[in-house]
Amino acid sequence: MDAIDPASPAVTILPARREPRIFGFWGTALWGAVVFAAMFVGQIAVVAYFVLIHGGSIDMKAAVEIVGQGLTISLSVITGLLAVLLALWLVIRTTRTPFADYLGLRGFSWKNLALGIVGLVIIIVGWDLMSRAIGREVEPGFMLEVLKSAQKDGALWLLILAFCVAAPVSEEFFARGFLYRGWSESFLRVPGAIVLSSLVWTSVHLQYDLYFLGEVFCLGLWFGYLRYRSGSTWLTIVLHGLNNFGAAAQGIWLASHS
Repeated sequence: MDAIDPASPAVTILPARREPRIFGFWGTALWGAVVFAAMFVGQIAVVAYFVLIHGGSIDMKAAVEIVGQGLTISLSVITGLLAVLLALWLVIRTTRTPFADYLGLRGFSWKNLALGIVGLVIIIVGWDLMSRAIGREVEPGFMLEVLKSAQKDGALWLLILAFCVAAPVSEEFFARGFLYRGWSESFLRVPGAIVLSSLVWTSVHLQYDLYFLGEVFCLGLWFGYLRYRSGSTWLTIVLHGLNNFGAAAQGIWLASHS
């Protein structure tokens, strides 16, 4: 009768609580593929909608024109962001680790921001100078056509919002947030996580040729280093957005003089 003996109060046994955890290499790879698929579905849904409302029979040429329109791309990037946020929230929720903590959503110093901008300028100017030296176009032709299409449809503001805000948030949450966090705590450690997450991020930009993919990969390595140095994914989002804004401004200028 110890349970009712004042000298021997009953002991309450609480259920064991699961400790917060981080996905390892394979868990990050698997769930990263799920998040990437969610991004693709979110983006392709908009493309499918515009194809459907086109009406009548549609050939491959017409489909390519629809996909390449500035309005279509803008909305697909924005819906892709929503899909990524939902997928990441559902996946990270299973770890019991706070969403912001898992993705490294914390503040950063002005020193790291200044360092990031300096490195960003060096990389961009270096690749631009190399492009001019070998006679290549400075801006991908794909982007120029998209900008012209957006201007024609009166959707340039939406394209800039998608390109400079939605794309950096979705891609950085995915690459420098989710992938880097899991892989940096696996056997890859920080260097391997930076390289592999940069390769995956580069593969998201297959609309470019190999030359411009090389530039994207270099930017990914720089962003990865800054993610490690600062511990902040918000820093890489800001830098990613600045890079895209600069590219958009350059593209608009080139489009207006072509």
